[in-house]
Amino acid sequence: MKYDENLLHDPLVQLYRAQGKLFGKLEALGFDVQKELLLNTVSDEVVTSSEIEGESLNRSSVRSSVAKRLGLENAGFVDAVADHYTEGVVDMALDATQNYSLPITDERLFGWHAALFPTRRSGLRRIVAGAYRREEIAIVSGAIGKEKVHYRAPAPEYVPDEMNMFIAWLEAKQEMNPHVKAGIAHLWFESIHPFDDGNGRIGRAITDLLLSRAENSPIRYYSLSSQLLKERKAYYKELELASGYASDIGRWATWFLGCLVRAMAESEEKLETAKQKAMIFAQLRNVAMNDRQISMVNRLIDGFEGKLTTAKWAKLCKCSHDTALRDIDDLIRKKVLLRSAEGGRSTSYELACMMLASCLLCKEPHQRNNQGNDGNIANKSKKTGEVRNNACSNNEH
Repeated sequence: MKYDENLLHDPLVQLYRAQGKLFGKLEALGFDVQKELLLNTVSDEVVTSSEIEGESLNRSSVRSSVAKRLGLENAGFVDAVADHYTEGVVDMALDATQNYSLPITDERLFGWHAALFPTRRSGLRRIVAGAYRREEIAIVSGAIGKEKVHYRAPAPEYVPDEMNMFIAWLEAKQEMNPHVKAGIAHLWFESIHPFDDGNGRIGRAITDLLLSRAENSPIRYYSLSSQLLKERKAYYKELELASGYASDIGRWATWFLGCLVRAMAESEEKLETAKQKAMIFAQLRNVAMNDRQISMVNRLIDGFEGKLTTAKWAKLCKCSHDTALRDIDDLIRKKVLLRSAEGGRSTSYELACMMLASCLLCKEPHQRNNQGNDGNIANKSKKTGEVRNNACSNNEH
């Protein structure tokens, strides 16, 4: 594999400009915001890397699993229980980034693969888990009888030698830009396709590991897989073209660097959401809450679909109706929740502190007016996501 370094000059300049801009904004933010963005980024990476391959994971379960491993238990959901498969995907993702300085070996990759397939099955098909494949494999699309072969991987007997060369190259010190190396590694691994299944997810985990090495940090504030999912058609097209042009990978390297730039730009937009959530929790820092209450406040901040009722609280927290009502009444007394004006079965609850959070976005002091059950509540536009504070007259909101 070769490429013209001169052609990558401009893409690398754009990459480091985007990286500096993102990291500069992060340095100006507090630890709570960085922590929230880290949790969101790792969760997005796990969910979207699986989604690229057509695997759907429960986002709440993934978030809770990631939060537990990062020591951020209060950021998870008390009712979200991760299955063995989800735990395995999270383990692999965090091992790649948190332990990025450890060498990549056959055994480490086998451990990742076994974690992805704890039942040794891919759907209904039994596969070899925790070892390199023993069968021919090809990337094929189209209906039966009209198949199109996009790529045919090396025969299984060549896989161990191919992987030995690949791993030796990964661990060797070269005069190569580390971000370019991450892109080449992804292409090379996918070209070998060493496992029966899971090659895409493991390939992206290797890429994340090399990106952590490039940035000398286990903390990820942008999700490459989220961007690859958005550009899935282009992603597969570029992989196919690069596999066909085995001798020249300049086009692939250019596209990969551009994808990193777009992923960083996307992360900048997510900073505002993380900042707002951190501000809300800063207001609640001295409010005593049990695990159920913390879980539900997290859900409300993240954007609860529909109206929160006592019945929904009981169902999500797996508790009795009476316990749910006591939890809710306690948060109303502490001015965390507000009760809607409707009575009876139509009674619902909203997060009162959302209003204070919007006031914190401007420099003018404001007072919250919580008079009555239908007190002023912040409204969030579904179309724009803008928080409108009914108790605040500042036009900058």
